[in-house]
Formats: sequence, structure tokens, C-alpha cells
Amino acid sequence: MLIPLTRQAFEEIIPAIATGAQYASCWGRSRDLLRRLLISVVALTTFWLIGKLLGPGGVTVKLIFDIIAGLYWLWSPVYWASLRNSRYRRLPYSGFWQGRVLDVYLTEEIVGEEQTVNKRGELVIIENRERRINLEVGDRQGFRARIKAPVKRIYKVINPGDIAEMVILSKQPDLSRIDKVTDVYLPQHNLWVGEYPYLRRDVFTQVSDELGGVKGRRTSQRNYPRRVQRRRR
Repeated sequence: MLIPLTRQAFEEIIPAIATGAQYASCWGRSRDLLRRLLISVVALTTFWLIGKLLGPGGVTVKLIFDIIAGLYWLWSPVYWASLRNSRYRRLPYSGFWQGRVLDVYLTEEIVGEEQTVNKRGELVIIENRERRINLEVGDRQGFRARIKAPVKRIYKVINPGDIAEMVILSKQPDLSRIDKVTDVYLPQHNLWVGEYPYLRRDVFTQVSDELGGVKGRRTSQRNYPRRVQRRRR
């Protein structure tokens, strides 16, 4: 099932400014925090040296840049999350999609590489691998998509045949060609699966509940919730 969404609904579901879940996703691990702290220290040192060269003038401007640089480690996840959102928000058309989980399987993927030197002085590249859950979803119209995510214990309950819901994005008004898909919601288990939480979850689940009133019955313009628009023919 694929039902087009209004632009207003889409912008509510994928906001311009990062949500709490998106901020947490971009926060990363300990090494990511250390990298951001290092950038903050380097930036502060650079602005301090520039301030010494320029003399006492421009104290207010220097203070503003010092604050921005010093807090880079804190605000940068908001920036990166909002940037990821903007890449999806550029696509003009979207739709609420509901289908089924077709297959579930695990893979190991390279998530990074580290260079080190062994006892003989040789350069060795160590691959950092991480297990991923892969969800293949689809519907009777032939649409297929695969969504990946880091493995979690709670995903053990997922089985082929489970209902899957997400937002699809397209450059075509009739959604005939799918350019991007979001993370997937599994309402039977109240689970979200995806590398990044594109969807604002409270709004998406509300849209899903509203569409429950039009699923499986004949619809007319007045049957559709305000967030849904009729497909153009």
C-alpha cells in the first residue's frame, strides 16, 4: 500500500532541525567524541593565535568564535543530523508505504580501518567489522527495498511476514520511481530499524494510526486524513 503524503506532513515527519533521536545517532561513540574534542582544541588554539596577531581589537568577535569553536564537540551532532535531514527534504514528493518483511538475515560489514605496525615493523591494516541486520521488505506491487541497522537483541522477534511501514521519497509526482527510503517501523513489535532515525517517530505513528481509518476500505477525498493527498492520475 502506498499513499501520497502532503508536503506539510512530510516536513513534520522529517524536520529541518535534528530531533533528540537524530542527535543521539550522530553523537557517535567515544572515539567520535574524542575526535570532536580534538577539533575544538585545535580551533580554539588557532583563534587564540589569530587574536594574538590581530591585537586587542575585535574582542567581541573573537569571543563569539571562541564559544563556537569550544563547543563544537557539543553542537556538531545537531549540524550533521540536520544536514542528513536536508538531503531527504530536497526531494519534492513522498508517500506512506506499508508492506511486509520478506526476509531477515545478518551480515558482517567493514565500518572502518586502522593502520598499525607489527613487531617486524610492517604496516598492517586492521579492518573493523560490525554485524548488521538486513531487512528485505516489499509489497504485492513488486516494490522491494533493503534496510540495514546495527544488530540489537530486541530485533530477534522480527520474522518474515511482519507488517513494515516507512516513508518513501521520489522526484516523480506519481511516486513511480523511488529515490530514497527511510528507516522502517514494525508496528506489531513497536520497533524501528535503520542506520539513522530519519522519521520523527511520534508524528509518523500518528499518521499510521490516522491511515488505519482508510486502510482496506473504499476511499474518497473526504475519507483521507489531512496529512494524506489523493494520488494524481
